[in-house]
Amino acid sequence: MSMNIVIIGAQWGDEGKGKVVDMLAQDFDVVVRSQGGNNAGHTVAVDGKTYVFSLIPSGIAHPGKRCFIGNGVVLDPVAFCLELDRLSGQGLRITPHNLAISRKAHMIMPYHKLLDQAREKSRGTSKIGTTGRGIGPCYEDKAARIGIRLADMENESLLYSKIEMALKEKNALLAGLYGQQCLRVEDIMEEIRPATARMIPFLADIQDEMEELWKKGGKILFEGAQGTHLDIDHGTYPFVTSSNTISGGAATGSGIAPWKLTRIIGITKAYTTRVGSGPFPTELNDAAGDRLREQGGEFGTITGRPRRCGWLDAVVLRESVRLNGLTEIAMTKLDVLSGMDSVNICTAYVYKGQHILYPPQEENGLAEATPVYDELPGWKDNIGSADSMEKLPSSARAYIRKIEDICGIPAKIISVGPDRKQTIIKS
Repeated sequence: MSMNIVIIGAQWGDEGKGKVVDMLAQDFDVVVRSQGGNNAGHTVAVDGKTYVFSLIPSGIAHPGKRCFIGNGVVLDPVAFCLELDRLSGQGLRITPHNLAISRKAHMIMPYHKLLDQAREKSRGTSKIGTTGRGIGPCYEDKAARIGIRLADMENESLLYSKIEMALKEKNALLAGLYGQQCLRVEDIMEEIRPATARMIPFLADIQDEMEELWKKGGKILFEGAQGTHLDIDHGTYPFVTSSNTISGGAATGSGIAPWKLTRIIGITKAYTTRVGSGPFPTELNDAAGDRLREQGGEFGTITGRPRRCGWLDAVVLRESVRLNGLTEIAMTKLDVLSGMDSVNICTAYVYKGQHILYPPQEENGLAEATPVYDELPGWKDNIGSADSMEKLPSSARAYIRKIEDICGIPAKIISVGPDRKQTIIKS
C-alpha cells in the first residue's frame, strides 16, 4: 500500500518543517509543496552545510528524489529563478528531471507585490505583518477568477491579454488610491519573460504522476508551509496568511484525494514563536524571551525579522491536533530549553471568566486570553548529542510526556540540534 505523509506546522510557522522533511525524504519517492509562496522559508542543515528553501521543496537536497510544486502554490517566476540559481550555486542539481511544477499554479505578478506593499504601508500601526511579496493579492485574483496561471506562460498572446485586462483595475488602485505610477503591459512582459522562459520546461501534469505513483505503491511526502494558526479559515484572523495551511490543503493544493493521506505529522517547537502582528498569549517580553530568541536563532529565514518568543502553548497545539487530524508530533529545538531552571507549558486559557481548553473563535479573542501554566523542572545538560530517549535528562523526558498527554498523540520525532543527524526517532 502507498504511504503518503503530510508534514504540517502546528503553531504559527517556523517550526522546523524543513529539517523534518529533509530527514524523512530519503524514504519517499516524491516530495510535494502544496500551498503558500516565497513568504515561507525552510532551513536544512546537512553535514555542516546550510540550505534555505522558499519555493522549491526541501526534499530536493536528496539526490534522486523528485519534487513537485502543486497547484495551490502561488509562484513568483523571478523569485523562483533566483532561488534556483542560489541553490545550484551551492551544488544542488535542479532540472525538470527532479522538479516539476503544476500548470495550474498561479503566478505572482509585479503588480501583486506593489499592491501588497502599498496596502501594508497604508495601514500604519494596524499592519498585519505581510512580507510584501504579493502572496495575498495573487490569491485574491485566483478567487476572483482573473488570475494568471503558469500554463499561460506557454501562450504569450494569452498572457499579454490577461495582464492587459488585469492592469485596468490594478492601475486604478495603484494610481488612484496609493498615488503610485501606472504600469505598462510591455514593461511587465519584459521583466518576467526571461524567468518564464526558464520555467516552462518545469511545467507538468503532477496529478497524473502522483496517481500513477500511488497505483504502484510509491510514497509521497507533502511539505506544508507556514503553520496551522496562520490558516485563512482557522487561524488568528485577520493576522493570517492567504491559503489553507492545515492538512486538508495538501489534498486541494496538489490534486490528490484526501483519503490517500495516511499519516499527518504536526511539527512543533519545544516553545512557541510568532513573526509579525497578531495575538500571542504566551509571549515573553523579558529575559527568558530574549534567551529563547538568541539560543534558538529566532530570526526569519526569508525576512530576517526577529521572532517573538514564548512558552509552549498547548492550547494552540491541542487545536492543531483537532483541525489537522494529527497522528503524531515532531518536536524541534528541545535543545534550546537546556540550561533553564524551570519550563512552563500553557495548558488552558482564562477567557471572559471561563476556563477554556481551545482558542476562542471571536476575532482577536486570543488577545484577551490569559494563559494558565503548568511549571515543570528544567535541565542543565547539553542534549545535542543524545541519540535516544534514554540519553535525555529525566526532566526533558517528563516535558515530552506532558505534551503527549495534553495532545493525546505520541511525539515520535525529537530534534536536539539543527543538523539532520541530531534527531531522536521513537519506535
